[in-house]
Amino acid sequence: MISSFKAPWAVELTRFTKHYRPGGWLGARLCAVDALSLRLAPGEVLGLLGPNGSGKSTTLKALAGLLAPTSGECRIFGHVAGSDLARARVGYLPEAPRFAPQQTGREFLCYCAGLSALPATTVAVRINEVLAWSGLADAADRRLATYSKGMTQRLGLAQAILHDPGLVLLDEPASGLDPEGRLALGRLIRELAARGTAVVFSSHLLAQAESLCDRLALLGRGRLLAEGTPAELFGAGPAAVPPPSRLEQLYLEKMRA
Repeated sequence: MISSFKAPWAVELTRFTKHYRPGGWLGARLCAVDALSLRLAPGEVLGLLGPNGSGKSTTLKALAGLLAPTSGECRIFGHVAGSDLARARVGYLPEAPRFAPQQTGREFLCYCAGLSALPATTVAVRINEVLAWSGLADAADRRLATYSKGMTQRLGLAQAILHDPGLVLLDEPASGLDPEGRLALGRLIRELAARGTAVVFSSHLLAQAESLCDRLALLGRGRLLAEGTPAELFGAGPAAVPPPSRLEQLYLEKMRA
């Protein structure tokens, strides 16, 4: 079910379709996404769920403006995805981010600030804000070669929100994270939503997606199989970040001892 909403949608996909030709122009067409229609309001969290090859990453790349639709429409706050107006409203974390290992976290964010055309007078303050938000303030001046997988993911989140976008796109953000990293990721996503930022993330972790998301979309072979709020799909209550389980709590206590 697609709910009603009067202000511009943070995300609006209308029969979005994307075809590839893996063997070149003379090869057969592969339909990665088939006539997908979705809407997401500001401040909502949408989880894209499905197996590998279901179209999750293709959809996120199209929303980020990295891929053009074969047919249909893909709009961000009313603007065509990939346009300058849409790109200015989007932050994106790819599935496997690669950052220059010789840079420090702070240097990398300074580089990203330049790409985002942040005013020079606000760059230092904004970088300190996202470093604190992501829990990387103490590691800001370490080289990225020394960062763990979880720290790299948090830095990716920091660069995605550096320019204060209205929409944040996260492709498998929990991939490779330990339990503490997954819990921190969940808190960061819900904090973004509480500030009015829309979030779309893909995941294979179904339990985490159910607990974090205001809306869920299940994809299979490029098609939408089910979509709605947890209440619509399961009769569940509003989304909330669950407390750590007993095993997760024990893990965290022992790791911090």
